[in-house]
Amino acid sequence: MFGPNMNSVPDAAIVPGTVLIPMRFVWKHGGNSVYLCGSFTQWSQLLPMLPVEGCDNVFQTVYGLMPGYHQYKFYVDGQWRYDESQHHESGEYGTVNTLLLATDYMDVDNEAFRRMTVTMQAQVADGPVTEVVPGISDADLQASRQRISVFLSTHTAYELLPESGKVVALDVDLPVKQAFHILHEQLGSHASNLTEEELETHTISAWKEEKAYSNRQNDLHGRAFPRRLIHASPYDNLKDVVLKILQNEVATVPIIHSSSEDGLFPQLLHLASLSGILKCVCRYFKHCASLLPILQLPICTIPVGTWAPQIGESNRRPLAMLRPSASLSSALNLLVQAQVSSVPIVDDNDSLLDVYCRSDITALARDRAYTHINLDEMTIHQALRFGQESYPPYEPRSQRCQMCLRSDSLHKVMERLANPGVRRLVIVEAGSKRVEGIVSLSDIFKFLLG
Repeated sequence: MFGPNMNSVPDAAIVPGTVLIPMRFVWKHGGNSVYLCGSFTQWSQLLPMLPVEGCDNVFQTVYGLMPGYHQYKFYVDGQWRYDESQHHESGEYGTVNTLLLATDYMDVDNEAFRRMTVTMQAQVADGPVTEVVPGISDADLQASRQRISVFLSTHTAYELLPESGKVVALDVDLPVKQAFHILHEQLGSHASNLTEEELETHTISAWKEEKAYSNRQNDLHGRAFPRRLIHASPYDNLKDVVLKILQNEVATVPIIHSSSEDGLFPQLLHLASLSGILKCVCRYFKHCASLLPILQLPICTIPVGTWAPQIGESNRRPLAMLRPSASLSSALNLLVQAQVSSVPIVDDNDSLLDVYCRSDITALARDRAYTHINLDEMTIHQALRFGQESYPPYEPRSQRCQMCLRSDSLHKVMERLANPGVRRLVIVEAGSKRVEGIVSLSDIFKFLLG
């Protein structure tokens, strides 16, 4: 059928200017000798696939593909096979697996590809490798971190203040129902079954007391320990603001200023966030990126973000994901138990469909949906339709499903995270959009500050 050459080397050399995306191909159905062949080798060469250590019947290999449509099959013990669990269709060579690499995921450079391919091939041959930072010395890494630390230490929160803007502040004695609707109306769609009476009578301060009790933040008499307000002044340096956000695990820090010496009548000027601070960093180093060698490294080569376990890895914590048919209660429980701010919603092949975030809970205020839903019966798909009916189902929206590739540079990832409203990027496999990990704003700053 084909003219395989067992000893040949792929002749699809990397031509300068050609964009190649490293793809991991996996065969999970056993065999003694397994090869990969496809349209990307002109159906004329067999690429050997190596067994995964500690994982019986699984073989894998890594190969660089150009953007576009590809077909491939597996040559297992002398027989041509296709993987029924992956996308497949009938073609010139019978039933084949197919892959579409869209051009909007393809803006990576060949140097980054070569660095990443070396790492991935090492993983294929030797199993998971320890997390290192290849292509950069420890001295350069520390120098990059030092320069960022100096920048943050010598710039103040005053630089974050916009010329104009709106800050939403709520009275702690406000009924939860009113606060719920205000958040939805003011912030959009960026718990338990509560009755209308509970929403009318419970106050924000009462919920804060209950949260402190559930977290065991109480004294011997059951009273919640008073928690001081985490805030900053306009003259605090940005590094201190970042550390306050990270150490206290809050999303924003209010910038407060009082014109009186006794500190009375403080004014709320702004809400500082990691996104705004990261934007300052990106703007400052935009034209002197050479001062920070780490910015050019692909994110897959540095210890940043949360990654799904690779085949054969058993010591890595699974990445929390859910199917669209899962109940809304399971999503809320996972957000709390896994202590994450969002959960990727994926199909049966773990390809990204959407993301369910803590902020999506406020969408239930729309048309008072919370009064007539059962969290165990409503699916995530149904919940996501609240406030999003103008979008086709499962279509990743620009602000909701911000994605990146494992080959994207740290600088590129930072610039995307610096955009307003973007708190995290879902790392996906090019073409299939299979979820490989998540990188958040806090992940970036924890790495940058060491």
